[in-house]
Amino acid sequence: MFVSERMSTDLITVEPDITIFEAKSLMTDKNIRHLPVVDSQGKLIGIVTDRDMRDAMPSTLLKKVDYEITLGKIMNYPISDIMTKDPMTIYAYFTLQDTLLVMQQKKVGALPVIDDQGYLKGILSTRDLLSAFVNVMNIDEPGSLLCIIAKAQTGEMKKIVDIITEENISLGSMLVARFWDKEKRAIFPYLLTNNVISVKRKLLDKGFELIDPMKWYLDQVPQKSD
Repeated sequence: MFVSERMSTDLITVEPDITIFEAKSLMTDKNIRHLPVVDSQGKLIGIVTDRDMRDAMPSTLLKKVDYEITLGKIMNYPISDIMTKDPMTIYAYFTLQDTLLVMQQKKVGALPVIDDQGYLKGILSTRDLLSAFVNVMNIDEPGSLLCIIAKAQTGEMKKIVDIITEENISLGSMLVARFWDKEKRAIFPYLLTNNVISVKRKLLDKGFELIDPMKWYLDQVPQKSD
């Protein structure tokens, strides 16, 4: 899946001379966390996030009078003073997988999408990625998530799929934790049914181990040392 399929294109943008007060009011009214800054031609020159806004605000440790005076001065500064200049960007032909890795590595919540000339075409946020994940995984449909422990060898996945197919159950999606154990794999099929008793029985008969998905997750969470 490509960025072009999931990016938001109905964008709210501002030019760099807008005041911080105007930008903050706009972000609050429109309930947005990322505000692209463009020049008069529509080329991306920066971005302002809700974090930038918080960082620009005066300390709440100031006395009320000093706080209000300082806040009044700050709010009249242009947004260009606090925006991130030349922000990291992506192109519409990037894959969602690549984009997700970039966002994870760079710890950003959204990435502007530009064309080859630098014109803003959209923005892709973690919210958009979550929506895509829900769509791909089919988890917006009623169903059941299983956690199957299988040997790390060829043919195990086929056995699982065959069992599910034999029960005439639709498979919404399937995830595999490949780096969990050298000799085992944790396989998570999402079945589009709530009646999974017979498929569970067949999986157990074939030698697979079934555990609660939440228990598996909690077992993987690093424990705090005393």
